[in-house]
Formats: sequence, structure tokens, C-alpha cells
Amino acid sequence: MDGMSGSHVIRGSVSLPEAELMWRFSRSSGPGGQHVNTSDSKVELSFDLAKTEALPAVWKQRALERLAGRLVDGVVTVRSSEHRSQWRNREAAAVRLAALLAEATAPPPKPRKPTRIPRGINERRLRQKKQRSETKQGRSPRNWG
Repeated sequence: MDGMSGSHVIRGSVSLPEAELMWRFSRSSGPGGQHVNTSDSKVELSFDLAKTEALPAVWKQRALERLAGRLVDGVVTVRSSEHRSQWRNREAAAVRLAALLAEATAPPPKPRKPTRIPRGINERRLRQKKQRSETKQGRSPRNWG
């Protein structure tokens, strides 16, 4: 919009186009003194994830699945009201949205390949267990006799 940096990078060369971002401003309940009663410093940034063409199809599908609980009709919304100025809240909301989408579109982690416990470690564990058992057996009253 007016003066905002054009796009916000998600990852690599993929970024959010400014034209697809929907901004809403309202009065914030946060800091600001008397000024807060007259200025719309709270920011709501919405992005239509279901209709966007900015993301690759695989990323878009992944994000739709992972953010299903946050979406309302395919639209994801973030809010920011921690700063006194609307400008800083706009920047914070844009960064938050980009980070949210970067996390949601990240490739799934590689599945863990199970490894076998080396035989020596297992034998040592059993040997220590037996030794501990014998120590405790030696403490029982029936051996005091």
C-alpha cells in the first residue's frame, strides 16, 4: 500500500505480493496515552491462502493442511497492536504473516531411521543391573543370619 515495501519474502524467491494482502485498521487497546483514542494503530492483515497464485502448488497445499485450524474460508489473519504507531504494527504483522507461512510451507522433516542398540551397550546394562540386584539382595534381613 502507500509506502510499504512491495513484498515480503517467505522463503527463497517466493514472496507475498502486496496486491493480495488485505489490511484493516482499528483503535488499539495498547499503549499510546490520549493519542490512542484518536488513531487506528491496531492492524489486522489477511491473506487469502486458498485463492493465491503466489505460492507454488505444493507449498499452498501444505499450508492449507497445516493452517486448517486458523483459516476462515481459506483466509489467514494476523493481528498486531503492540506498538504505538500503525506503521510499526503493519511491519510487525507482515513479518508475522511471512514467518507463519514460511513455517507452514516448510518441507516435512525426514522420517527417523531407527538404529539398533549395540550389543556391548546392552550387555553392559544387563551386567550393571545384575550387580545392582546382588547389592540389594545382600542388604535383605534373611542374609544376616
